[in-house]
Amino acid sequence: MDLNNLRPANGSVKSEKRIARGQGSGHGGTATRGHKGDKSRSGHKRKRAHEGGQTPMQRRLPKRGFKNVNRINYIAVNLSQLEAFSKKWGVADITLDFLLEKNLVAKTDMVKILGNGELTGTVNVTAHAISASAKAAIEAKGGSVNLV
Repeated sequence: MDLNNLRPANGSVKSEKRIARGQGSGHGGTATRGHKGDKSRSGHKRKRAHEGGQTPMQRRLPKRGFKNVNRINYIAVNLSQLEAFSKKWGVADITLDFLLEKNLVAKTDMVKILGNGELTGTVNVTAHAISASAKAAIEAKGGSVNLV
């Protein structure tokens, strides 16, 4: 036995059904599509989520809620995180460029400082928004807050 003699076992490989190749093939004429109707035409495809004429699921279920197009999504940064950043990298100025450089936020993200946690040192912060408690805590430790 050689590699050039290898063949699949008899009956294991079937030839492709050739549709619409003349009457002699047994699949000519209507080409297995039946007579007339939408499904016999070229270009027919079923609509996604079509349920055979029954009222579709998206129309049976009630509508809920809405999406506010004016909503601003902020990335929350707490005082405890500011404290961790200043200790880890030894910085007193935490700006948007610094957060971007350390891959903590994306370029298009809006940053809001929140007041959860404690500060031990002085931190100067630049952000898009800040809560009243966070601002009070930062300024009590001698830091400053700049809003963009």
